[in-house]
Amino acid sequence: MALVVICGQPCSGKSIAAKCLVEALKEAECKQMARIVDESSFHLDRNESYANMPAEKNLRGLLRSEVDRSVSKDSILIVDSLNGIKGYRYELWCLARAAGIRYCVLYCDVEEMHCRKWNEERRDKGEAAYNDVIFEDLVRRFEKPDRRNRWDSPLFELWPYKDGIEKSSAAIFDAVSYLTKKVDTKSRDVKILQPTIATQNTRFSEANSLYELDRATQEVINAIVEAQSQAIGGPLSGISLGQGLPTINTGRSVVLPELRRLRRTFIKLTGQTSLSGPPPPSDADSAKRMFIDYLNRELGSTA
Repeated sequence: MALVVICGQPCSGKSIAAKCLVEALKEAECKQMARIVDESSFHLDRNESYANMPAEKNLRGLLRSEVDRSVSKDSILIVDSLNGIKGYRYELWCLARAAGIRYCVLYCDVEEMHCRKWNEERRDKGEAAYNDVIFEDLVRRFEKPDRRNRWDSPLFELWPYKDGIEKSSAAIFDAVSYLTKKVDTKSRDVKILQPTIATQNTRFSEANSLYELDRATQEVINAIVEAQSQAIGGPLSGISLGQGLPTINTGRSVVLPELRRLRRTFIKLTGQTSLSGPPPPSDADSAKRMFIDYLNRELGSTA
């Protein structure tokens, strides 16, 4: 039904705002289930997640993938993260548009000095906090939302330092009204994003293939790792995953990082091929068969 993007500087009260929004939706007797997606959903440490650009890119990818898998017309998904890069907010907006649902941004507007103070107080209490170098870097790169941008609209603004954060806060009240308002011919202030032909095709491909492809390739990797552990690192041949599937013949011991690299490359190539050719496999056995063939070719063996 909706995608809500929580946005703000580090330690600006975003997580509290997300929880207050969920409580306010429950009190409004919203029929749709509200769910929060954040870093803690993946058991990630905030300093490690923002330690460098590759780690931060990986975090954004995990959050985006989770949103892509979970967004639907039957729930309200709340993304509780920095979401400080406007290009990333645009990507989330595109996911909402592809799903044909409502979208809004809830912005915690707090001055940098107050965020820094709250971060230090959390650290003194032994709570999760950013180290100073990472905090300053995140503050410097933060891109404030602008309601004139379609991916930042509608924009509901909270001022946690001035007014605090309550489920009765004006911005949260307005957001709940927007998210729960019945749509009819008179509801011109409620925007239901409409998917384009391009996003519909992409969505169809992802909905039918991404989950199966991800799960199936991981099962193949797990089978290889398990077989190698039993063979104590020796060469392997004839690993079978089931009837009707080709056997895996690595011919040598393959370390886990190499297997993961091959898996990432395979998924990427499969997605690129589907843009100009047939869609990627939509069932587990087809995905496993393609991945096993790919591994046997890349590792220099024949099934």
